[in-house]
Amino acid sequence: MNEEWFREELYPHWRQSFQITRELYRANDGLQDIVLFETPGFGRVLTLDGVIQVTTGDEFVYHEMLAHVPIYAHGAVKSACVVGGGDGGMLREILKHASVEQVVLVEIDAAVVEFCRQHMPTVSAGAFDDPRTEIVIADGLKYMAETTRRFDLIVIDSTDPIGPGGVLFTEQFYKDCARCLTAEGIVVNQNGVPFLQGEEVTDTYLRRRPHYADVGFYMAAVPTYVGGLMALGWASASSRPRGETVETIAARFQAAPVTTRYYTPEIHKAAFALPQYVQALIPRD
Repeated sequence: MNEEWFREELYPHWRQSFQITRELYRANDGLQDIVLFETPGFGRVLTLDGVIQVTTGDEFVYHEMLAHVPIYAHGAVKSACVVGGGDGGMLREILKHASVEQVVLVEIDAAVVEFCRQHMPTVSAGAFDDPRTEIVIADGLKYMAETTRRFDLIVIDSTDPIGPGGVLFTEQFYKDCARCLTAEGIVVNQNGVPFLQGEEVTDTYLRRRPHYADVGFYMAAVPTYVGGLMALGWASASSRPRGETVETIAARFQAAPVTTRYYTPEIHKAAFALPQYVQALIPRD
């Protein structure tokens, strides 16, 4: 029996493979190579330009931690913006909060949204059609530079800082995001796997520090993103949200609970305790 495998070659010295039980889609829309296939262990897997973006098996870890940590830390998020996130998973988690009145999704590639709506509907779970959702097909860099809107939460749900996603890791973009925050607003983003991509932590800290009152990182274990714990970037116009006690977070969770599979108030607080090798990547002020 011939087995077919997908091999992700994100790193020159380390590759991971997924057994393909069925290829569902393959195309190049002019912006990205899109491939969707099914695996025995991770469900449906979406890749862009040969790099794993999301799997239906473990996406809940990533989406829950980028959505619920800042929302419960802030305590009163009403407006949010997701840059990237065309699969709809981040929308799904943010919209679980009844207090959220509007979420703007800024996605550069309309084909990704339509593709995920059709082929991975469990990821968005109807979030694209929620009346609180506004979809803007635009370059996130340009949108943040030009918009006059202000948000309590900005989630940068981007690819790694290679290729088109690189602009979303620049100091100018982080400065524009800071301008678009409300008084205690928060920006979070995926920041790579520090064991293999340590420079991303250092670069993000240095580029954000001049523009925010509080800059830091927290961690989550996402099986698909190999190499140990994944870093999630944190930047806020206020130092208050990150310092909230676990008791305060738990009280907010109990008062306005959402259904989760990974996130808990205890995980929320513990996620900010960084391993020593990650702490060493953060420059001393």
